[in-house]
Parts: sequence; C-alpha cells; structure tokens
Amino acid sequence: MTSITLKPGKEKSLLRRHPWVFSGAIAKVEGNPENGAMVRVTAQDGRFLAHAAFSPQSQIRARVWSWNEAEPVDATFVARTIHASVARRVQPTQPIQLAQPQDNVPAQQGAVQRLIHGESDGLPGVVADRYHDTVVVQLLSAGAERWRNAITATLAALPGVTRVYERSDADVRALEGLTPRTGVLHGDEPPARLAIHEAASGTRYWVDVAEGHKTGFYLDQALNRAHVGAHAAGREVLNCFCYTGGFSLAALRGGATSVLSIDSSGPALALARDNVTLNGLDAARAEWREADVFKELRELRNQGRSFDLIVLDPPKFAPTPASVDRAARAYKDINLLGFKLLRPGGRLYTFSCSGGVSADLFQKIIAGAALDAGVDARIEARLAAAPDHPVQLSFPEGEYLKGLVLQRS
Repeated sequence: MTSITLKPGKEKSLLRRHPWVFSGAIAKVEGNPENGAMVRVTAQDGRFLAHAAFSPQSQIRARVWSWNEAEPVDATFVARTIHASVARRVQPTQPIQLAQPQDNVPAQQGAVQRLIHGESDGLPGVVADRYHDTVVVQLLSAGAERWRNAITATLAALPGVTRVYERSDADVRALEGLTPRTGVLHGDEPPARLAIHEAASGTRYWVDVAEGHKTGFYLDQALNRAHVGAHAAGREVLNCFCYTGGFSLAALRGGATSVLSIDSSGPALALARDNVTLNGLDAARAEWREADVFKELRELRNQGRSFDLIVLDPPKFAPTPASVDRAARAYKDINLLGFKLLRPGGRLYTFSCSGGVSADLFQKIIAGAALDAGVDARIEARLAAAPDHPVQLSFPEGEYLKGLVLQRS
C-alpha cells in the first residue's frame, strides 16, 4: 500500500479522530496513489494513524475510512459499514398507511430517511437517501467514487429496495477531480415523480429524484416541518425559499388559515401545488408566488403586510469559507425583513445550511437583524437536522443545519 507521512505535530487532529488530512499537513507521499486509492497515513515517527482515500487534486488530500491498522478497506469493509449505518436508523415494521389514499398514490413499504450521512457514518463523501423502494445516492469524494460498485451492490440488496439512482452532480465533485454523474445504478428508471409519506409531519410529497434539489427532497428538515405544523393553527404563514412546499404543506395540515409561499423556481412551485392536491388540502388557503425572495420581502414590507409565522429556509449562502462575509450580509438582510413582517407574538423560524457559518455566528447575525429592525425577540427553540443526519463528535463540520425559533415580543 502507498502511504503518506504527516509533518511533525500534524497528527494531532487524527489522534482526535478528525477524518480529514489537508494538503499542508503532508510531509511526503510514497508511491504514486491514484485518485481515490487507499493510503496508509503515518505520523512523522512512523506510527500508524489511519487508512484514508487519497485525493491529489483536493485541499482535503485524504479522508479517513478506517482507524484500524489491521482492517483493510475492501468491498467487505464497505458493505459492513453500510449495514451498520442502516442498522442505526429505525426501520418501520408495518407498511405505511397513507391518510385519504388515492388511486395514484398507493401505500408504500419502507422508510423515508437518510441511510448514510458521509463522514458521520464512516463513509466519507457518501450520501444515501431512501424514498420507500428507491435509494438515491451521492458519491461526492474520490474514495466514494472508487467504491461505487460495492456501495451500489450493498444498497440494492437492502430489503424492499428495487431501485438505486445516482445524483452525483454536486459542485464539490469538481474539487475532487471528478465529473458529474447521474442515472440508474440498479433497477429501472424512476418515474417523473415519486410519492412519499413523511411520518414526522404526516404529510405526503411528490419527489423528483432525477431533477430535484440534492437527492430530490430535504429530509433533514423532517422534524422541523412537524414543529412548524404544530404551531400553525389559526396563523397566517409566510414561507420563503419554499421549494416544493415542505414547510407550507406542514403548516396547511396544521391548520394555518393562509400560507403565502415564495420561490424563484416555477417547476418547484408547480410540484408544490400538486402536493396540496395530493394531501387533499384546501387550495384556497395556499398562495404560490414565483419571485426573488429578497425583492419580494421588500415589496411585502412596502405593502404593509404582516404574518403570524414566518419560515426563512434559504439555500446555502456560504458554500466555502471565503464566502462567509457575503453570506452573513444575506442572512441579516432576509432576517431583518422577516422581523419587520412579523406581528408581535409571532414566530420566526430561521435556518442556515451553510457549514461555514457557525451556530454562534448565525445567532449573532440574527440578533443584529432584530436590533436593526427595532424589535425584541427571544429564542424559543434551537433546531437541527433530523436524527438520521447524525453528527460525529470528532467531526463538527457535519453539523451544517442550524435553526432558531424566535418569538417576537
């Protein structure tokens, strides 16, 4: 096996079980490892540290797959690690019965959940989401790409899985020297849309696994959608960056009197409207507006509009550390406007999915927005990703989703 030796003192992060080795920490590379090949990582004094996947084009030059010197990383290791990851998730024992079943939306067996969450599940760069009988996988690192066949075979063999579809089209693949890849890995082509049932909020959604965001849906917000639904009764709701209506549907099911949903994507809003029909909800309570959220929030302010409950769930404003300052300005802008549109006693649900923006920084940004808006607010709850998106203690970077529930005085 080829190996890399770290500079003196650079082994400390690995001894704390952080799984990333940056290019600047490496003293020398022995052999000529290919992209994604497993290398032995050693300290300057020759001590074994880990087995890691090598990525010669990335600033993260190696990602740890195993801390056990005697444990080779092979197809058996990959399968065993996937099975352990799946076993940590709670699997339903009975078929899910959909409320108000429709002929075109049969009850489905199998969970709707994340099965693999990258480094936190010991599989760097591997993401797998299950939508009943369909698993959508993202292979986002050189090591994940190297074990494509083993990952596919193991996921395809899970009970109840008939299809594995790949959505490895995220920009981060380019940093690993990889080109985008999408398409069927096992089974047949997925339909244009899949019907799923989200147990937490009791809501059904259409999911486009081939063209939708990420793997087709935002499973990380499952419990947070339920939280919104539990506080929506009798409320006038504003949902910004609504995508296919996740929070909007939860609010409507929870008894909101009206929900105004804004997004810049016409196709996403079309799917959101169909989701209202799918759930048998009153379409008259839902308004869908295709617009730039930043501009529309200002227009609503100028019109003197106000709401009892507002959701701000924007896309990733800070994809890299270099963009944190710009992201901070964007977060402050939308939250300042959100506070101005929020009625006294109302709740603001505000989120950041930017890994480069820490929870402390996010709270400071929101506090500044409230101050500039001239309102007082208190934190009622702190929200995070659902439990099927775990955070390894030694890998705080995995805690990307941050949410605050704020009540205006």
